[in-house]
Amino acid sequence: MDSIIKVNNLEKSYKGNKIIKGISFEVNKGEIFCFLGPNGAGKSTTINILTGALGYEGGEIFYKDRKLEKGDKVFKKYLGIVPQDISLYEDISAEKNIKFFASLYGLRGKELQERTREALEFAGLTERAKDKVSTFSGGMKRRLNIACAIAHHPEILIMDEPTVGIDPQSRNHILKSVKRMREKGMTIIYTTHYMEEVEEISTRIIIMDKGEIIASGTKEKLKEEILNSKKFLIEGEGLDKINIEEFYNVEGVKDVLIKEGKIEITTISSIENLDKLIDILVNNSVKIINLSREEASLETVFLNLTGKTLRD
Repeated sequence: MDSIIKVNNLEKSYKGNKIIKGISFEVNKGEIFCFLGPNGAGKSTTINILTGALGYEGGEIFYKDRKLEKGDKVFKKYLGIVPQDISLYEDISAEKNIKFFASLYGLRGKELQERTREALEFAGLTERAKDKVSTFSGGMKRRLNIACAIAHHPEILIMDEPTVGIDPQSRNHILKSVKRMREKGMTIIYTTHYMEEVEEISTRIIIMDKGEIIASGTKEKLKEEILNSKKFLIEGEGLDKINIEEFYNVEGVKDVLIKEGKIEITTISSIENLDKLIDILVNNSVKIINLSREEASLETVFLNLTGKTLRD
């Protein structure tokens, strides 16, 4: 894939403490690139450096192989920013908010009108275009914040906690919108405290802790490499008669638990042994009713890496 942003050995200090410790990563064109990490991990600092809001002491940032300097005006034209704190003018309408922010990128006349209409429609706010923002719910304000950030058709959209404190319907609308924007070719950098959002939308993930990148990759790759296990759930009749020690004789089996008419077998990911597990059940006259594989969660990966919950 084509790299659109490349970060090499980025460093940032605050009051003598190094809070970003030489991190390096690439963001590829057309992906949804998610940052995860507990509070204080350095996610927001990294995002603020990418937007140009913060400087940095060491390292380099490239946009399409062109080195960026703080406040790079050319780069800013291709950038859209959805901040964590809602940035809107409450005493004017949704339409006027979008027009104001879009005009900062040089949009005028018919083009400004069309982009504003398009952004309102995208955010599901067409019928409220003339209403003051002060009358909007939290979810509507979040959606309008996104509309203001995309009206100029940015190549890269940075979204910092865009769904904090909103209703489920607005969150669902935003997540669907993120996927639609990617389908149209936009590159999205996304931070969140909600693990289920990353599960749903990410194409690649970086996990940070204490100013360092401790893992990166697709969610599937992270689950496989970090946890190195898979779990089979088997429901059947006659499970109570089985000696579970038989399963431990099968290569790769790490744990076996029988409860409530089901057997849970945890085994090493890289070893294919389901046929041997089924043989044991059949040989013990177990009638198999249902068999499924339980996917590991990103939450489990995160806890294994950091020893913390996401909001610590």
